[in-house]
Amino acid sequence: MENIEKILKSLNLTVEEYNRIVKNLGREPNITELWIFSAMWSEHCSYKSSKIYLRRMPSSGKDVIIGPGENAGVVSIGDGLAVVFKMESHNHPSFIEPYNGAATGVGGILRDIFTMGARPVAILDSLRFGEPYSDKMRYLIDGVVAGISGYGNCMGIPTVGGEIYFDETYENNILVNAMAVGIASVDKIFLAKASGVGNPVFYVGSKTGRDGIHGATMASASFTEATAELKPTVQVGDPFMEKLLMEACLELMQGNHIVAIQDMGAAGLTSSSVEMAAKGALGIELDLEKVPKREEGMLPYEIMLSESQERMLLVARKGHEKAVERVFKKWGLDVSLIGRLVEQKELIVKTNDQVHAKLPLDLLVDKAPVYTRDARMPAYIRDATVKASEQIPHPENYKGLLLKILSSPTISNKSWVYEQYDHSVGTDTIIKPGADASIVRIKGTSKGIALTTDGNSRYTYLSPYTGAQIAVCEAGRNIACVGAKPLAITDCLNFGNPENPEVMWQFIESINGITSACLAMNIPVVSGNVSFYNETEGRSIYPTPVIGMVGLIEDVRTRITPDFKDDGDTIILLGETLDECGGSEYLKLVTGKIYGKPPNVSPDTEKRLIELLLAMNKLHIIKSASDCSEGGLGVTLSQCAIAGDKGARINIKWKYRPDIELFSESQHRIVLTSSHKYTNKIKQMAKAYNIPFTVIGIVGGRYLTIDDILNVSVDELKAAYNKGL
Repeated sequence: MENIEKILKSLNLTVEEYNRIVKNLGREPNITELWIFSAMWSEHCSYKSSKIYLRRMPSSGKDVIIGPGENAGVVSIGDGLAVVFKMESHNHPSFIEPYNGAATGVGGILRDIFTMGARPVAILDSLRFGEPYSDKMRYLIDGVVAGISGYGNCMGIPTVGGEIYFDETYENNILVNAMAVGIASVDKIFLAKASGVGNPVFYVGSKTGRDGIHGATMASASFTEATAELKPTVQVGDPFMEKLLMEACLELMQGNHIVAIQDMGAAGLTSSSVEMAAKGALGIELDLEKVPKREEGMLPYEIMLSESQERMLLVARKGHEKAVERVFKKWGLDVSLIGRLVEQKELIVKTNDQVHAKLPLDLLVDKAPVYTRDARMPAYIRDATVKASEQIPHPENYKGLLLKILSSPTISNKSWVYEQYDHSVGTDTIIKPGADASIVRIKGTSKGIALTTDGNSRYTYLSPYTGAQIAVCEAGRNIACVGAKPLAITDCLNFGNPENPEVMWQFIESINGITSACLAMNIPVVSGNVSFYNETEGRSIYPTPVIGMVGLIEDVRTRITPDFKDDGDTIILLGETLDECGGSEYLKLVTGKIYGKPPNVSPDTEKRLIELLLAMNKLHIIKSASDCSEGGLGVTLSQCAIAGDKGARINIKWKYRPDIELFSESQHRIVLTSSHKYTNKIKQMAKAYNIPFTVIGIVGGRYLTIDDILNVSVDELKAAYNKGL
């Protein structure tokens, strides 16, 4: 093959990998086969740099039905029902073309859910942008938000929650992570594991075009100045077509017609066919002539690698062909019998009788490269031990400082974003965006599922292990703050180039941090995604592991919200504030820098705090609760006052400088309110769970007053909080 090194570079294959292919095949691959290898051996599809570490994370538990390895994780919620959920990244496409990149990210994660037989009930996101002041960044923010809302709204699935951070580290590599959640019957869960030699293979959904070719490969490479040239690799979505596809699939799943089903996501027809057949230890034969196409003259590799959206590949039971065709034609979708399962464990790609590819499936999947890459602690980590508070000047105006923090883009009100999402469609959203977590009611029951996404990359930059632990702990705390019990997590692990030993060290430490927190808190990881190569011109983003967590509330009437309720209610701080400003919003605001040690974290303490809060909620003695995290106690009190449109009088027995205590981001803290008559009961319960307890104030009035250092009206708090974006 001429110019092989140039071809390999364009496909992100190394010379060593090519030689490995030739050795195992016993011949040189043709161009179609080489493209197939480039997709299946890409970082995006093979997880060749991460899989040995991902296996460390706990993935089993008494409620886990399906863990990692399928389209989504599945956890039992009782009464014959299961929650199905997963998070995915669409970072590179969203930077190149924000609207379609974000929209198709939502479309892809929704297909992962209804492929399992679940009806999607909620979407969440986790977004990272550069500082929102340049025209370029505003264009990206506007496009991403419009893409998420456009797709979810048209599908009729509420976008109920998420998070947004702004930092210059994402200036040239934004992050767009999408999470979808569905509900299924435990006896109607479908897998992507083919079985039955001779069973027919159907292509259903939209027609295949040239959009998205190179998508998986592009997602496995760093950005350069030529990024704009990659626009043709970004898929174009059609949510109305996906709505039809979802309804058709769910209708067909009511019968006994489907053996296996797989979304055509990354690497399109290639990955869906290879993965289904390989999981079933069978082979698959495809006739590309029968694939519905919307463009003329498509080459075999283009058909196999296209990432056109709204498509599924399914294996039907032999003799059920007419039933499959009838359902998809009813919904106005393309349906074509394009292949069959065969005994020999190969991928065979034909056009009529001409063979374009004939490859052993184990070579594409099991024998794909697995790398143990070099890992080295970055030099800057050694400087992260400095005590941040010693570098912060004493403030002169506490009121102005609080208002400034409230109006910073990362802390401020995000309603400009979530009001573009239809978070009420379906009428089951019980707690809407803006609280610690959202709750969606499960139709026909009293139950609800609580949902959140969490991750602070400043912490993981300063200490990947500690930062990853904090992400798990904060997610659990947010779930508990709405009255739900944490069940399981999905993750989206966003990092730079794994070939850089310092990035690989960050990744490994983050995995270890997630693992240790999940083990201590007894929370399994049931699905997830790794996104490497988030860098531009050699400059990586901060390590950004994002945790998506699902919790269960048995009766949605017992939900908790963060807003101050009634005048005279006691305000209580559970947990302890320490002199911890490393990586904090306060530190960045006053110094412009990220440094110091992140807050200390103890997953065992977090587990007790969550158990305490849920035990108190069972006794109906809590009126409000809110997690104390970014921005510290001062921000949490302000947000509770804003949400309830009520002031408070706060008295703190200062152990440190007032600014440190107000804006320290110490972990394992919850601000709650209760009727005065329950104060002693809460104190006794906190002591039993070994959680620090402090009465810090009383609800009432139109001002937030903190000792003699700060007096600010609720209206002023609202004005500052609402202007950040």
